[in-house]
Amino acid sequence: MRIQEVSKLYGLSADTLRYYERIKLIPVVPRNAGGIRDYDEVSLQWIEFIKCMRGAGLPIEKLITYVELYQQGDETIDARKQLLIEERDHLLQRMNELQATLERLNEKIERYENGNLNCKLPGFENNNAGE
Repeated sequence: MRIQEVSKLYGLSADTLRYYERIKLIPVVPRNAGGIRDYDEVSLQWIEFIKCMRGAGLPIEKLITYVELYQQGDETIDARKQLLIEERDHLLQRMNELQATLERLNEKIERYENGNLNCKLPGFENNNAGE
């Protein structure tokens, strides 16, 4: 699969895909006889994994560490697992924070819908932002 197709399929720019390859987040992508990248199933699986992990908020540096550990083989299974557990814990914390924010927004929206706009922020005149 050519880079344009992969870019469209995963919603990543061609530059991002090249960057991921350059920093070794994905293995070297096979090339056809003309030297053009021809993404294989292994490359696509790594791209899916990286996109998922980036969507979960993992920094590039952590992904690089994970890939390096993976390439070292089975003796790094525990280290890889621990890295993923730590990132899962960070994600759960973020989800809890987002849930609290969502609840606050829903309360504010409900106040607007019910016409209850009488709370004011101290120091602000005619401001209903903090109700």
